[in-house]
Amino acid sequence: MPIYRIDAKNTIHKVRPSAFDTEKVLQQLFEANLEELLGVRFIATEFTTGDRQRGRIDTLGLDQDNSPTIIEYKRTSKENIINQGLFYLDWLVDHKGDFTMAAQKALGEEIEMDWSSPRLILIAETFSEYDQYAVNRIGANVELWTYQRYADDLLLLEAIFVTQAREHSKSTTKEKREKPAKAHPLTVQDHLEGKPQEILELFQELREQVLALAGENEILEKANKNYVVYKHGKNFCEVWIQAAALKLWLDISIEDLDDPYEMARDVSEIGHWGTGDVEVSISDLSEMEKLMHLVEQSYRQTV
Repeated sequence: MPIYRIDAKNTIHKVRPSAFDTEKVLQQLFEANLEELLGVRFIATEFTTGDRQRGRIDTLGLDQDNSPTIIEYKRTSKENIINQGLFYLDWLVDHKGDFTMAAQKALGEEIEMDWSSPRLILIAETFSEYDQYAVNRIGANVELWTYQRYADDLLLLEAIFVTQAREHSKSTTKEKREKPAKAHPLTVQDHLEGKPQEILELFQELREQVLALAGENEILEKANKNYVVYKHGKNFCEVWIQAAALKLWLDISIEDLDDPYEMARDVSEIGHWGTGDVEVSISDLSEMEKLMHLVEQSYRQTV
């Protein structure tokens, strides 16, 4: 994708693509800006998997929904990043204790973790159509992201494939003390169970319009304990499906939001479930266009 700069005389100048000197330089850039780029809190770098399963995970983190996350980087698509990433993802699921200790050390002993769908984020300059087909067939919670550096000061980051694991473990870990995990919804259907037909139709329309904001498999839909989250790398919308309405939280500041119909309110100083601090409610299909005007603004911040 060509990138252009516009000068003071309204003349455009093409910015030439460039490259990182080494994979390590790429990794260090991401790790220093992990929350801004991917919505993931940094836990560890070059994390060793031990003597029996020798390896070093590039980056360990915890995302906005407290899902354990592995990030692997490659400068070229020719390197076998997918198989390597899947190996580490299997290791992670089998070594929850090791991850928990690392997370407690980096983020504090009170940090919570949701093991229902650990994430694997693979980052390279390009991926082939065969790579996308492979991760789709595998069915694990794998994301493919491409990057391109321009000149010395520009970085283009794009999600080209996101897939949700087809089966989930229902275990949840909370530090300091181990308790049996309580049953909680892990699919969208669980949240829709028992809701009136009007709410089902309302949510389905919202769902279709949100997923249509990007190309196929670019937006991740994930059911958490209390809401359904939509993310494009980072969260941009969380939906609580109630009996009489849909309540949404948008991950955009109230100051940056264009809200001509005054539908939104700032809940940054009020307890709420979503990761976003702007709250909007909708109870009728006639409000959908106004709502999507707000949702799209939140999504655009992740593009």
